[in-house]
Amino acid sequence: MEDFLRVVSALNDETRVKILAFIDLHGRVCVCDIENSFGMIQSRVSRHLKILKDAGFLQVEREGRWAYFSLYVLDGVRADMLENIRKLHIKLPELTHKCKV
Repeated sequence: MEDFLRVVSALNDETRVKILAFIDLHGRVCVCDIENSFGMIQSRVSRHLKILKDAGFLQVEREGRWAYFSLYVLDGVRADMLENIRKLHIKLPELTHKCKV
């Protein structure tokens, strides 16, 4: 029950749903690219990403000073939720790269 509520709570925010759809569309994405594409400040993006990560949707890989987020291989309720998000046809911003490796 606790896990289910964490998943539902994570998706109870339009911005987080859009960020999840954005990562689903583009694959592995750097935090700074999300900031730049969504026009959001780093602290706000990081908060949303932490909630999605804690709910089991995202994994993070660090490379030097950059953090890259991608989807976990989802199953159960998370996979069902993502499939429903895909059906929403959300208008997402273009991926605007900012990070330089």
